[in-house]
Parts: sequence; structure tokens; C-alpha cells
Amino acid sequence: MSSNREHFGSRSAVIMAMAGSAIGLGNIWRFPYMTGEYGGAAFILIYIACTLILSLPIFLSEVVIGRRTHSNAIGAMKQLAPGSGWRVLGYLSVVTPMIIVSYYSIVGGWSIEYFLKSFSLGFGEFTPSGWTALAFDTIFLALSCGIVALGVKSGIEKFSKMSIPVLFLLIIIILVYSVNMPGAGAGIDYLVKPDLSKVTGKTFAFAMGQSFYSLSLGMGIIITYSSYVNKEENVIAMGLGTAIADLMFAILAGFAIMPAVFSAGIKPSAGPGLIFQTLPFVFTEMGAGVKWISVAVSALFLLTVIVAAMTSSVSTIEVGVAYLVEEKKIERKKACLLVFILTWLLGLACALSIKVFGMVDAFASNFLLTIGALLVVLFVGWKMKRKDVRDEITNGGTRNTGAFPVIYFLIRFVAPLAVLMIFISNLLLR
Repeated sequence: MSSNREHFGSRSAVIMAMAGSAIGLGNIWRFPYMTGEYGGAAFILIYIACTLILSLPIFLSEVVIGRRTHSNAIGAMKQLAPGSGWRVLGYLSVVTPMIIVSYYSIVGGWSIEYFLKSFSLGFGEFTPSGWTALAFDTIFLALSCGIVALGVKSGIEKFSKMSIPVLFLLIIIILVYSVNMPGAGAGIDYLVKPDLSKVTGKTFAFAMGQSFYSLSLGMGIIITYSSYVNKEENVIAMGLGTAIADLMFAILAGFAIMPAVFSAGIKPSAGPGLIFQTLPFVFTEMGAGVKWISVAVSALFLLTVIVAAMTSSVSTIEVGVAYLVEEKKIERKKACLLVFILTWLLGLACALSIKVFGMVDAFASNFLLTIGALLVVLFVGWKMKRKDVRDEITNGGTRNTGAFPVIYFLIRFVAPLAVLMIFISNLLLR
């Protein structure tokens, strides 16, 4: 690592930053409705297994690339496979997050809009597209870019250290309120009692896909963040810490949302609009006739959504900024401005048309992410020298030596098959 290149200050800072990337709308927006659609507790158990057995090796593969090179995604490929076709992986790892943040910020904008509406309980009809959506998208994207502009330690690290504890506190407050609603017991049972009769091929495929999506795999984020990690850090401890934090928050989000859903008599399979179309109204109605309770709970819930969305958008933006700073020698603040302009323009059509939004989301999630992750595990498992991969995972042979053969086997053989399964399921099961 060059002496003038920024890096995270400690292991806790690394885990907080990576957990911030993982803990986002994938947990609080996507996980509850996916659980509702694909089997409740059975889905959760399969999701946990997929995260620890399949997604974690992919995560560690990206860590190996980033920490080995201490470079952005494109620079990493230049170092590890100069002059080869593997540079496609580097470019894909920068392009993909720029596409994702262009529409992800729109969901963040919805969160800000509904947060402001919560103070008057005037939610009205959910309007996912239009000029209002574009305005709040602009605000959310500007705030996210502003955090990244402050730098790795002063911006990303400080924001992560502050936001992750706040996120857990907020979701626990919502959870306590939710599980005490009348009729909430049915929602709790739904999450803790597996119904194996509902387990199908879709349950496995989408549990795997949700785990994959939640850990920010295949989009260059983990490569970029790992490039700011010191050589002394234990990569397996770092990966497990991130995965466990991600799993904990997703499960807490499920228990915060599903009891309220059942209490209100809403179908748990209400889909992607669940948290915006139904939950604000649920918290309004469940205020026991006391307006300030409804306002407080609705505002707290939507603040949780905003912070969760922003922790992920910050990490996504950093991928493009790191590329511009290191490869194009552009000053960080100017690089953030360029990324803001580019992603705002890319997201313009998505903000004004929910149909375009859905098409771009499907293309990025179903194709770009899976192709990127497949290239990552193939590169680390088959292109990189085994001794170099071992050197990173075992810290030069000083730790994790017993675990390395298992991890390396998962990276070479199991992870590629898992990614292919996700890719095929995206084509055939949707």
C-alpha cells in the first residue's frame, strides 16, 4: 500500500464499512417481502445457509483481489492480469455499481419523501415515478456523494461507525413496537416456524440470490473497500463479521416488519412496494389514537430506511470515485461531482418511468451482478496462483491455515456452480 493512499483505521472500521455496504435496502426493503413470498421461516434458514456456505467464499474472493493489489477494480486487474482479457472484470466492476446507484438512489429518494410526509401523516398515494421522485432522487444522491467526497477515513469510515449502531438501534425500536401490536403473533410464527411444504426450487434459488444481493457481491464494492484494508487484518474474521452483521440486521428487519404486516391483515407476499405502500399506513393506524405515537414510529421507520439506503449508496459511489482518483488522477471532490452527474443522468429515465426502473433493476440484478461474481470466482479460483490466494487468506501462513483448503475448494468448485444457479433461476423462474 502506498504511503499516501487512504485506508481504514482498524478492523472494527473495516467491518462497519463493509457491513454498511451489505446492510441496506437489500435487508430492510427486499428481505421482508422475499421472505413473505417464498416460505417464511424456511426461506430464512436457507438464506442463512446460503450466506455462510456460498456467498461468503465469493465475498472472500473479492477481498483477495482488493487487498492483494490495494487498488481500484480496474487497477487491480491491471496488476494481477496485465494485458489480458480479464480487464473486462475490472471495467464491469466499475460500470455495474454506477448503473445500480442510478436507480437505487431513487428508492432512497422515496424514503426521504415519505420521511417528510410522516410528520403530518399525509402519505397519500404512493407515486414511484415523476418529477417529485426525481427531485428527491437528486437530494439523496447529492447527500451520498457528499459523504464520499470527505474521503475514506473522514467520510466513509466515520459515517459507517455512526450509521451502523444507529441502524440497529432504530430497527430494534421498530421491532419492539411491531411485535406488541394486536395480532402480531401470527407474524412472529410465520418467521420462526418453518413450513417445509412451501419449500420449492424457487425458495432455494431466491434465498441464494437474496444472500448474494445483500452482501453486495459482483459489483466491485468489496474489491474497492478491501483495497483500503491493511495486510495485518484477518480476512476470514472480517468476512464473517460482515456476513453475521448482515444476517442479524436482515432478521431483525423481518421481525420489525412482518408482525406489523400480519397485525394489519396485509398479505406477507405484498411484494417490493410493501414498505412504502403499506407500512406507513400501518404505523399510522396502529398509533392507538395518539397522533404523536403514529408520527414518531412512522418517522423512525422511514429514517431507518433512509440510513440503510445511504450506507449502501455510499459504498457503490466509492467504486467509481476510486477509479477516477487513481486511474484518471482526478481530485476526489471533482470525481464525486462527475459520478453524481453521470449517475443522475443514467437514472433520469428510471425516475420518470417505473417501467424503465424495473427493466434496469432486472438487468443489473439478474445479469450484471451474476456475471461479475462468476468472473471473480473464476479469476481467483483458476487464474490467480494458489499460493497468492493462500497468502492473502492466511496472512502469509500465520492464521486460517486449516480453513484455507475448504475455502479454496468452495471458491474453485462450489461458488461458480452457485452463481450459475442464480443466473439460470433468474432466466427461468421469474
